[in-house]
Amino acid sequence: MPVIWIYILLFFMIFILNIPFGYWRDNVKKFSMKWYLAVHIPVPLVIVIRLLSEIGWHWSSYVVFVLAFFLGQFTGGLLHRKKMHTKPECTTSCLIMDLYRNC
Repeated sequence: MPVIWIYILLFFMIFILNIPFGYWRDNVKKFSMKWYLAVHIPVPLVIVIRLLSEIGWHWSSYVVFVLAFFLGQFTGGLLHRKKMHTKPECTTSCLIMDLYRNC
């Protein structure tokens, strides 16, 4: 079993990776094609992170990665809802552009 700090590092990588996708997901119609893309595009990226880290396929890693995935999606959605509440006129589906414009 890998050292705990590897799990922590991978947790934060997956968490941060999913925040922009959760932001996008919160702005589209539920169960639409864009919604499915926002949920599923990060999955291959997470698999690549897992393979490159050579962490193995222990069951505890699934718990950590799934938790990071859903917490990242949830946090992105919260950020979008907060932005819509404070500045709806300049809120888009793209977290990066909304942070860049900062209107």
